[in-house]
Amino acid sequence: MRVELISVGTELLLGDIVNTNTAYLSKELAALGLGVFRQTTVGDNRERLLKTLESAFFENDTVIITGGLGPTDDDITKECAAEYFGRDFYFHEYSWVKILERLTRSGRNVITDNNKKQAMIPEGAIVLENFCGTAPGIIIEENNKRIILMPGPPREMRDMFEKGVKPYLEKYSKKKFISKYVRFYGIGESLLETKIKDIMDRQTNPTLALYAKTGEVLLRITASSENKIECEEMINRQLEEIERREGVGEYIYLVGDENISSSQTELNTVVANLLIENNYTISIAESLTGGEIVSMLVEKSGISDSLLEGIVCYSNRSKITTLGVKEETLEKFGAVSEEVACEMALGVAKRLNSDFAIATTGIAGPNSDESGKPVGLVYIAVYAQGDVSVKECLFVGDRDLIRFRASVEALDEVRKNILKKL
Repeated sequence: MRVELISVGTELLLGDIVNTNTAYLSKELAALGLGVFRQTTVGDNRERLLKTLESAFFENDTVIITGGLGPTDDDITKECAAEYFGRDFYFHEYSWVKILERLTRSGRNVITDNNKKQAMIPEGAIVLENFCGTAPGIIIEENNKRIILMPGPPREMRDMFEKGVKPYLEKYSKKKFISKYVRFYGIGESLLETKIKDIMDRQTNPTLALYAKTGEVLLRITASSENKIECEEMINRQLEEIERREGVGEYIYLVGDENISSSQTELNTVVANLLIENNYTISIAESLTGGEIVSMLVEKSGISDSLLEGIVCYSNRSKITTLGVKEETLEKFGAVSEEVACEMALGVAKRLNSDFAIATTGIAGPNSDESGKPVGLVYIAVYAQGDVSVKECLFVGDRDLIRFRASVEALDEVRKNILKKL
């Protein structure tokens, strides 16, 4: 089966709405062993949508469309699909009853005639019930071609896919596709590729794919077989070989079944889990990062038992009065220095006697400091049950990127220190 995804809506072309439907559908279809060969976005225009359908079916046998099933005149998806396949419409009583029930429950006192448009179904089509909205889904089949229409709102679309479209498509898939995602931090994409290129070149099943993210690298391992257990065994064997590879395995910080694309990093969750599971406590003093590390950690529910405090000590006065940084240290080395970072970490750890502590200081820009230290210079200090280490970094990018990179680097440093203590 060759699949094309079409998203309908002028609001998508204008950028008023972020299109999350294609990412979801691509992943779900891949898990079914169905390849997506193209993704297209088209506005609410009849001629353009019909041309898009012609182009899509010239190369593919299956088209999945999201959006354009509403009750207004600019919702034209169903009409274009029916025209393409030469189908007339009929009034679907069951869909109309469900539409009335949902509109009544939502408090609609006046039901307008255009609502009936959503109950008009192309002849011979399979109707998919919408359990979250009013627009039913539609499947039209003809001459080994099929078009699947689903509503645009993500909540409605996902529910309809799980309950109606997925069971329909499963009969066309003979193989199972399983993916595992491996997250690396501290090694670049090009270097990682060089170290595992021989593995990637010889593999056809499972397949390996690298993706660069902000400050880290994602490796997707995908296996296909007739059953799930064989897929997982192939992936695990491949993962074991990668983990044993010198200069590779030590940079892996997370292996999971899901690629959480909404997050730039999962280091915050990994560190939070390490703290919680081992009953460790942590305190944080942030100058450069301005509270970003604390903000990342508090995304994890239950971190309150481990995170004792977070202090934003941006000024020298705060470093002195709150953390006990010596004035002579600041005068001799400057606020952005290994020595100050070390005293900050010791000071914040001492306040509540935490097991671990993080301190950050640096220059986020856009200008360098008076002593001429460059933009992007960052010092990260980690206190680990009596031991203190300081890492010097030089990041490039704008102010926000430097602060983000410093925060993630700090989380990775504390992660490694926790693992040493276990």
